[in-house]
Amino acid sequence: MAWRSIADLVSHSGEVALLGAPMEAGSVTPGRCDLAPATLRRTLKRFSTYDVETGAELDLALADLGDVPVQGLMPADGYEPIRSAASEAVAGHGLTLLIGGNNAVTRPAAHALGVPIERVGLITLDAHFDLRETDQGLLNGNPIRALLEDGLPGRNICQVGLAPFANTRKMHDDAKAAGIGVYAIGACLERGIVAVLEEALARLSHTEAVMIDFDIDVIDRSQCPGAPGARPGGMPVRMFFEAARFLGAHEQVRLADLTEFDPSLDVGEITALTAGRWVCEMLAGFAQRAP
Repeated sequence: MAWRSIADLVSHSGEVALLGAPMEAGSVTPGRCDLAPATLRRTLKRFSTYDVETGAELDLALADLGDVPVQGLMPADGYEPIRSAASEAVAGHGLTLLIGGNNAVTRPAAHALGVPIERVGLITLDAHFDLRETDQGLLNGNPIRALLEDGLPGRNICQVGLAPFANTRKMHDDAKAAGIGVYAIGACLERGIVAVLEEALARLSHTEAVMIDFDIDVIDRSQCPGAPGARPGGMPVRMFFEAARFLGAHEQVRLADLTEFDPSLDVGEITALTAGRWVCEMLAGFAQRAP
């Protein structure tokens, strides 16, 4: 019997946009994150539109806008192409899914929400602060630092899932000094991810538009081998999916990126299938929004 896959929802127009940003240059750990958008698109054929847990059938149109031509470009050079393409996507769709590429794509994405940067809210699900200094240029390890320097207020940022022994004291001190909401992975495991994200969204209630950075290395490394920065003891993958569905349903969320997936490191398509399921969960969340 034929079944309908998530790939069958893809067309040239739709309520949700899918945009690739295959940027790999400027990675602290060199790799092939540029392969992620194409890998994810192929993987969507593996997922049904039906959710057996809720009995719901996804019936959204997913507009594939292709890839921004940033492969091989350093983050400074890729900034404007990504910002421009993402701005157009956000203006024409209720939700945009930006598929990196490394975490450097988060900075231009935050500038693409159609509101001044000081009125943007940002939630990151990430093992790392991404607060490396910018004196050596823009990298995948400093998009949050760069956004602070761009004028994004620290109180407009919440960082969720931070891993022990994966950051520095200075980064933590700088985050607290800037007023960033800091939630380590232990808080997520103890309180539950929805409770943490509800608090984060409440902190951002003064902002006009919210973007979510899903750095896939927040997931426990045993469940996410295709993420070079993932650590043992990270977020369980089911919690990652729960976060995606919850945030996809939030009206203020206009754009979500998925970053740091390196298909060249994957084992048994574990991370590819995780990325594909993330798309399903974001769509399921978006489908819950009021018409």
